[in-house]
Amino acid sequence: MSTDYVQRSTAVIGQVEGLQLAPHAIRLLSDGEPVALEQLAAAAGWSVEAVEAALDAQTSAERDDQGRLVGLGLTLRPTSHHFAVGGRTLLAWCASDALMFPVILGRPGAIDSTCPHTGQAIRIELTPDSVEWVNPPEAVMSAVRPIGLTDVRSSICQHGHFFSSPAAATRWAHDHPDGELYSIEDAFRLDRQVIKQLGWDAPARQSHRPAQTHVTDLRPTSGVRTRG
Repeated sequence: MSTDYVQRSTAVIGQVEGLQLAPHAIRLLSDGEPVALEQLAAAAGWSVEAVEAALDAQTSAERDDQGRLVGLGLTLRPTSHHFAVGGRTLLAWCASDALMFPVILGRPGAIDSTCPHTGQAIRIELTPDSVEWVNPPEAVMSAVRPIGLTDVRSSICQHGHFFSSPAAATRWAHDHPDGELYSIEDAFRLDRQVIKQLGWDAPARQSHRPAQTHVTDLRPTSGVRTRG
């Protein structure tokens, strides 16, 4: 496990103004509706004015024409990373965000994405504690963690993808010498540690809800169950 990745990730998140609101925003947005700033302020224990200022400073934050929050890591707007939880399909800014959501929400979920090189569908099922299913099994996650940044989405999220295999990520790795590639299990363990170090993980009482029921015979036979 790369402690360097964890340290750099927590440092990057800590330096971006407004991201302290992210865990509260993600839990509220997981209901699938835009979030009024008053709701977010109450969840975070901030004033509405402080929330407004933080979101104004966070250029990546997405808001609708009524000023409500619709995206901060988890988003209601289209992206290539779909995240299903509690019967809803939401979206993630990047691959790493999607892996973090079960830890923040304390609920199991499923990620559906597409390899940007091969176009192959990628499916990941996970709980707050582990990756349960990956298809294709050799899928990897890409990541870039720059030292300094002003906009988290353009500096980090646009580089975070799921690739169907290390070979499929070869060109990305060549074009991003500062980038990193991790297996899905390793990426999840690292990002889970980041979330826990930040104190963003869900309270223990929420972290053991029953897993979603899946129809196993509909899964592609090439997938791999990583636990159990």
